[in-house]
Amino acid sequence: MSDPQDIEFSFKVLAKDGAARRGVIGTGRGEIRTPAFMPVGTAGTVKAMYMDQVRELGADIILGNTYHLMLRPGAERVAKLGGLHEFARWPYPILTDSGGFQVMSLAALRKLDEKGVTFQSHIDGRKYHLSPERSIEIQGLLGADIQMQLDECIALPAEFEEIERAMELSLRWAQRSANAFGDQKSRAMFGIVQGGDQPSLRIRSARELAAMDLKGYAVGGLAVGEPQEVMLAMLDETCPAMPEEKPRYLMGVGTPDDILESVARGIDMFDCVMPTRAGRHGLAYTRGGKVNLKNARHSEDHRPLDEASNCPATTDYSRAYLHHLVKCNEALGGMLLTWNNLAYYQVLMGEIREAISDSRFEEFRALTRERWALGDIKAL
Repeated sequence: MSDPQDIEFSFKVLAKDGAARRGVIGTGRGEIRTPAFMPVGTAGTVKAMYMDQVRELGADIILGNTYHLMLRPGAERVAKLGGLHEFARWPYPILTDSGGFQVMSLAALRKLDEKGVTFQSHIDGRKYHLSPERSIEIQGLLGADIQMQLDECIALPAEFEEIERAMELSLRWAQRSANAFGDQKSRAMFGIVQGGDQPSLRIRSARELAAMDLKGYAVGGLAVGEPQEVMLAMLDETCPAMPEEKPRYLMGVGTPDDILESVARGIDMFDCVMPTRAGRHGLAYTRGGKVNLKNARHSEDHRPLDEASNCPATTDYSRAYLHHLVKCNEALGGMLLTWNNLAYYQVLMGEIREAISDSRFEEFRALTRERWALGDIKAL
């Protein structure tokens, strides 16, 4: 068996249909079919799921969170235990974020300067310092195959000058992150395009990052509360400024509709807590759109969520039973709906890839959105 470190990180576009791309990312731990959805394994676990289930649904890669893992159990401890792949029993590719977004959104009493960010843990108040170099060090200790630069993600709306300041700082941190990452054959570090809702700043950020010749690029600072049309408008401006021969990752996105529309603009990779979080709160995603199992109309419905699915959670349990579990706050309800949701997301990604290869992505996009609009009663 070959050493994962001997296999060079790569990306190849296999088919295009308009701006939509089908491709494959090669890593030492396996290939990632794109467009890809990465289930979020925040603290070394995809909530309410076994890793074997996640793999069986079709996931090629999962996401781990630097902020949460550095606080608990600690990156050095994970490294001693064999790295995140062995620790979590996931021998396939893992992407880790930099921890920057969580520092900005979760940490207490944070102080940011050119060197990095000092913050207090939201768990126990302990003080930490996260610099671009330390973020890359942590991600290396975790063993991540794809690592992200440290950036500053600010909330929108914000003044132009504040967005520009954060974007410029993120560019400087990108170079420092790249220097710390060095030349690792089988792994990659991605830069992150910032610029808020300002097209000129997004384009400038994308072009300056492209000049660094990194192995991949992400779009950050979107899906943070702005309307979908703003997010898509930023992608319309940003994607053409990003290198065509490198993978493009839209961070923290999103709903099935967000994914469909972003693929249409040239995005290759996605992650989001939405399918797992929604499942734990009684919301199912299906071919017929969203199904709120808290709704009393499901209380005597014998039908499964979708009898055409290959997922047991979707086909083997009645809506009445799922409604009962959700209303009783039973853990099994969240487990089954999370299973269903992640299954639907992976089916959607597979259908997207197939449609791009067959040069019928626009037709697929229109029919899929039409089915969602009909709703789960009529569409299924």
